[in-house]
Amino acid sequence: MNTSVAVQGLRVAQLAAAVAVSADTIRYYEREGLLPAPERSPAGYRLYEPSTIERLRFIQGCQRLGLRLREISDLLAVRDTGTCPCEPAAELLQRRLAELDAELARLTELRGQIVAMADALPSADCLPPAPDTTWCPPGFEGR
Repeated sequence: MNTSVAVQGLRVAQLAAAVAVSADTIRYYEREGLLPAPERSPAGYRLYEPSTIERLRFIQGCQRLGLRLREISDLLAVRDTGTCPCEPAAELLQRRLAELDAELARLTELRGQIVAMADALPSADCLPPAPDTTWCPPGFEGR
């Protein structure tokens, strides 16, 4: 091990601060294989290469797009070979767009249902609820 390189590495807290995540997140990404195992100091501290900052920013960008860690891991594996990850990224993003379109359609339908329910509620002429009954007085259920 080249100790001069390792001594200059970033400790977990420094790396976490540089990308605004917790140290636990850094350790989790390492366990999940998103980050390569770092060098260790003589005292056993993790010492990450400065290039890890850029890798973490890539992960964060992918997460903002809604990609799952498994998908990000796949992109990183391609990227680590030196091959451009554009083609697999395009496939993942197209799939993500389809998921978003489906979710938007579901939310639009849900919004319509909520609007219909709100419009069907009684207005100012609503009577107070009868004791020991539902919140709507008799005759108003299901409106």
